[in-house]
Amino acid sequence: MIPSYDQMGDWLEEIAEHFPDAFFEDLDGGIQLEEGEFPDPAFPPGEMYVMGEYVHDMLGRYILLYYGSFAALLQEEDEAVWKDEMFATVAHEFTHHLEETAGLHALDDKDLEFLREAMEEYGQGAE
Repeated sequence: MIPSYDQMGDWLEEIAEHFPDAFFEDLDGGIQLEEGEFPDPAFPPGEMYVMGEYVHDMLGRYILLYYGSFAALLQEEDEAVWKDEMFATVAHEFTHHLEETAGLHALDDKDLEFLREAMEEYGQGAE
């Protein structure tokens, strides 16, 4: 079951309410939902998608979730799985935000290790 973009947006609003207000401090742009997918260009097409990302650029700090990436990977899953994945993705990106504001990078290191291992699995090696 693939929910509509609007339905996912409604779920995202509900999920965001579960996080403490302190998590949103310095998160200028809040949490945004992009309609498109974000395939990871380092992997074969359709193999790896970016579900969300924490962004700190000239527009400020914000979290992006990619509806199309969720749809590509969760098309056969039910509502509960979608919501679980969305919650996990938001929590992950909040961790990036909180670590950055504290000058830490443990999750960045963990993410890089995950990608290195995934690339080795696909025979591409670390770049």
